[in-house]
Amino acid sequence: MTPELHALMEREWRYQLEHSPTYASVLGDRRWNDRWDDLGLSAIEADHQHNLQVLAQLRAMDRERLPAADQLHYDLFRRDYETWVEEHRFKWYLLPVNQVGSIPEGIKQPPGIQTAYQLADNLRFETVRDYEEWISRLGGFSTYVEQILVLMREGMRERLMHPQVILRRIPPQIERQLVADPTASGFYSPFTRFPSSISPAEQQRLSAAGRSAIERGVLPALTRFHGFLTREYLPAAPEQVGIWQLPEGRELYAFLTRKFTTTNLGPEQIHALGLAEVQRIRDEMEAVKARTGFQGSLHDFFRFLRVDPRFYCKSGEELLLRYRGLCKQIDPRLVKLFKTLPRQPYGVEPTPEAMAPDVTTGFYYPGASDGSRPGTYLVNLYRPETRPTWEMVPLTLHEAVPGHHLQVALSAEQEQLPAFRRYGSHVAYAEGWALYCETLGDELGLYDDPYDKFGQLAYDMWRAVRLVVDTGMHARQWTRQQALDFFLENSPRQELDTVNEIDRYIAWPGQALAYKVGQLRIRELRTRAERELGPRFDVREFHDVVLLEGSLPLDILERRVDAWVARTRAGAS
Repeated sequence: MTPELHALMEREWRYQLEHSPTYASVLGDRRWNDRWDDLGLSAIEADHQHNLQVLAQLRAMDRERLPAADQLHYDLFRRDYETWVEEHRFKWYLLPVNQVGSIPEGIKQPPGIQTAYQLADNLRFETVRDYEEWISRLGGFSTYVEQILVLMREGMRERLMHPQVILRRIPPQIERQLVADPTASGFYSPFTRFPSSISPAEQQRLSAAGRSAIERGVLPALTRFHGFLTREYLPAAPEQVGIWQLPEGRELYAFLTRKFTTTNLGPEQIHALGLAEVQRIRDEMEAVKARTGFQGSLHDFFRFLRVDPRFYCKSGEELLLRYRGLCKQIDPRLVKLFKTLPRQPYGVEPTPEAMAPDVTTGFYYPGASDGSRPGTYLVNLYRPETRPTWEMVPLTLHEAVPGHHLQVALSAEQEQLPAFRRYGSHVAYAEGWALYCETLGDELGLYDDPYDKFGQLAYDMWRAVRLVVDTGMHARQWTRQQALDFFLENSPRQELDTVNEIDRYIAWPGQALAYKVGQLRIRELRTRAERELGPRFDVREFHDVVLLEGSLPLDILERRVDAWVARTRAGAS
């Protein structure tokens, strides 16, 4: 161990949490539960200068004299700071809100309005202090919103804005929060579930303070935000989609492509990769369609899957029960493929109603690091007639187990790693892993029904299409309609989901590229290990190698797997 390096990593982890208190809250660190992130321009600039100073300290260290384990910590730590410093140049922080709410998946991501709303349902409320800190946080909400407005005004001045089609989704979200009765606000929800350990008198006092903070601070701030958004901001936004039209837009997209995929692949290479994957998966779809006995074209089969009532639940409650039953079916099968499983449990809950119309079919919300809150697999019950049952297996494998929950919880439990590695995340690794896990349904005996197998291919196609339409809109100047047409032509997914997906790619350029790029690399590494080790290949050992060092950039993951293969061959010989 190198004391200087480890002391720096520990100091910086505290710095990141203290300066990202909403992220700290999501992790279960309650030290800054009374405040929001400081999104002021001066704070953002000070954070950038701090990152430059940390980089200078790292460059002053002699990496070659560090032990091997510390060299890896050093490389990953430095890589984070170099990425943040490079990203600062493009001023992406001047686009602080979008329709999916910027749910925090990592340090430095502005949390946005929707996350503020969601925090109320995910924090721990057990003591009077917990409630008082929430009241303090509510009291600071007006300042937090004003900071967001300043960023948006500066973005208008510098022509750094999302297009109108994205921004038009936000006012209805805010309107749903502009309730006449403060006690009907989602921000008030903690005051509806007091523990019995808090006396009735204290409950009354805290409830009154919370109601007042919402009435006098939160609701007026949301009203101001809504007014600015609809009267000034949205009309000034561009009508076309794609960040190619922003200042340094092409350079920004090339950077985001590298950042999210952790590769040096350029947009054109990724576009070509996507087209090849689309064709490969279409061929597999034809074969599975034949297994169902369906007579007609692939396009006809897509239409059949979208409209036939046998593939849809009659209510959200029925859909939720099916998801929960599926998770109970998967859990005991994991030991077949996994040697190490996380201790932290997970639950299956409905997506919050305020978010449901604008977000995807399901997503994962991580558990608290102190174990006080389990991981949560959120499933979208909005309009169940648009949620086909054939997509349930791959979605659950991706978002719950062995996908996001297993990987995120297991990473957090690796106490020998520094905190930034236990809780940090590289999108290509995390999403590549989860997409790889969708393919494990065959080995887990979950795709015996050809419709479920077709659902897996539909999800694989969805991520392959992303490579084409994301690069199409942001690098090749495709219109939104071109992207929608390509998606619907090659995927059986419902139009509601397709529209939500395309709009997500518009709002979050490059992020969606990471899934398929990461999946292909992990699958390639497994195939290579199977070929080189032959009968000595153990899939449970392979999964430990991939998972037990936390989230890694793809090039470093490749080196780790190659080293394991070499050790295994040497040991066997």
